[in-house]
Amino acid sequence: MRIDIKGYLEHNHLTIYKVAKKSGYGYTTLHKSFNKQQTSATSLNLRDLHALAATQEVAMWQILKELEEHYLKD
Repeated sequence: MRIDIKGYLEHNHLTIYKVAKKSGYGYTTLHKSFNKQQTSATSLNLRDLHALAATQEVAMWQILKELEEHYLKD
């Protein structure tokens, strides 16, 4: 299963630039991660979840729950 991270960003009015700026992670690092081809072996990592959580000032588990409930693709 894959996560529609671009759909999540769009729905939450976020850009990779905004996430990088608010979370303190590098733009290039997040851009590569959010745009990589996901396989069953590679999905979002903890850094990505932490960046999204820090940007929105919520707990990482809340981001993960929302992604699992609304943004999984077959």
